Amino acid sequence: MTNVLSRFFRSLAEAAETKGADLPEWNLDDLYPAMDSPALKSDLDEARHRAEAFKERWRGHLAELAANDPAELAASVREFEALEELLGRVISYAGLVYAGDTSDPVRAKFYGDIQATITDISTHLLFYTLELNRIEDGVMDEAMASEPALGHYRPWLVDLRKDKPYQLEDRVEELFHEKAITGRGAWNRLFDETLTSLRFTVDGDDLTLESALNFLQDPDREKRRKAAAALAKVFSENLRSFTLITNTLAKDKEISDRWRGFEDVADSRHLANRVEREVVDALSTAVTAAYPSISHRYYAMKAKWLGLDALDYWDRNAPLPDAKRRDISWDEARSTVLSAYSGFSPEMADIAGRFFDKGWIDAALRPGKSPGAFAHPTVPSAHPYVLLNYMGKPRDVMTLAHELGHGVHQVLAGEQGALMAATPLTLAETASVFGEMLTFRSLLAQAKTPQERKTLLASKVEDMINTVVRQIAFYQFERALHEERRAGELTSERIGEIWVSIQGNSLGPAVRLGAGYETFWTYVPHFIHSPFYVYAYAFGDCLVNSLYSVYENAEAGFQDKYFAMLKAGGTKHHSELLAPFGLDASDPAFWSKGLSMISGFIDELEAME
Repeated sequence: MTNVLSRFFRSLAEAAETKGADLPEWNLDDLYPAMDSPALKSDLDEARHRAEAFKERWRGHLAELAANDPAELAASVREFEALEELLGRVISYAGLVYAGDTSDPVRAKFYGDIQATITDISTHLLFYTLELNRIEDGVMDEAMASEPALGHYRPWLVDLRKDKPYQLEDRVEELFHEKAITGRGAWNRLFDETLTSLRFTVDGDDLTLESALNFLQDPDREKRRKAAAALAKVFSENLRSFTLITNTLAKDKEISDRWRGFEDVADSRHLANRVEREVVDALSTAVTAAYPSISHRYYAMKAKWLGLDALDYWDRNAPLPDAKRRDISWDEARSTVLSAYSGFSPEMADIAGRFFDKGWIDAALRPGKSPGAFAHPTVPSAHPYVLLNYMGKPRDVMTLAHELGHGVHQVLAGEQGALMAATPLTLAETASVFGEMLTFRSLLAQAKTPQERKTLLASKVEDMINTVVRQIAFYQFERALHEERRAGELTSERIGEIWVSIQGNSLGPAVRLGAGYETFWTYVPHFIHSPFYVYAYAFGDCLVNSLYSVYENAEAGFQDKYFAMLKAGGTKHHSELLAPFGLDASDPAFWSKGLSMISGFIDELEAME
């Protein structure tokens, strides 16, 4: 059941930005009609009763069933899956209601109470996966081979057993589970509520975080400078709180890792992602080696475009001087993304279209609303929901394409059921980044002038730098922070020093990280909700770059292979999913191939000079 909670926290982590009237707000009635809904109360009561009965019926009998009655063991898995589905529906609804306005005390209490109730109920289920993992491998293999109903769950059971070396005695696991709500979960909630309560004054206007960050893309350099100053001022005023939250959660993770026997600070994330440490190390090394040819080179070129000797950090996402600047309506954004999706696959566009037609998207900008963007899968018996803060910028169209890619993936994987639909983070970013690439390529093909093409290319390069270079720098920052935290607490100043040093290496000499930037680590939610999540973006981007090059040169049948990959959900390892495309993430050349697409775009921009 920890998976049910973590899936929501994981979902909160991804970023976006728009304004405008008539933007959609989601309709959560497909989950529950209201916070005080009798249906919700009934489901909680039923879940509690069924969880208690489940524990009474199955606890202490699983090894015997595996050896003598695999069909009954399969029945227990089906019952466990049904409970995961039921509890997942409740926590998904509570989490989405809370994300809609984290500043509302009624919603905050509702979410806190539901979280506590779910944790209490799921305590009765905690024994199940632990006891399954104590069954001898040979016995379990024979049971799965002899009973088709149990064999259906082979991917989940095999995957589950990868956690076996790190699981603890039942009572310790129960303690970790119950205390999570007053430990890690409470600190996560404090971070969210602190962040959404912050206001940033720019030219007399009090802005939310999303609106203040949006000013960093303003064509007026002075407005960008003022926004950066306002952000730095408020971050500095709240630095003690963010430093305490970060130190506490890093120590909490170190305690958990030490008890479970993880050696490296990121090993628990690699295990959750079902990706080998060596593969991630190869990705990090390849991206770091490419800093000079990608980010350093691009930002030096951008400084010249802006007529500057170097970019200040508030210039990094500035629009190009000759770029056409206009707000993009929601209807145009919808048409742009669905058209790009349809060009690849009408089925893909049809699935994405449901999100607009059926009220599965919340795009409006509101005080208290969770910042950034995410696609939350909820449960297979329902459907995903997408949240973004749409402000009408070209990047927001790409964010819409990104989140709808997640949504399409989640719909297709839902047929695997509650236990096997979830995809490891590394592969979860594949469909989202592929959706962005389809949208970008469609727009690029429609460019009418060299200047329009240049603007599109530059925007895409910046997005890819943010997705690959910046996220690997984030990963390296987290590594340094967590490793140093093992020796004691870090001061705000020390965290800022690590941040500036690593960001400086990644961005290069053409970007000045002046006073105030040392506080900009404070607002990144990934560091809080999902430590070491960030490398999944770089993994996904490089993977999609390689995948897209296969698509461009592929004969008929690529779309079928691609949909098969998405439908697999969490049932296959990344090596199995990539094999039909002739790709291998363990091959260092794989990462170089993905990075070469970014440097190729920069080559084209240089040739336009």
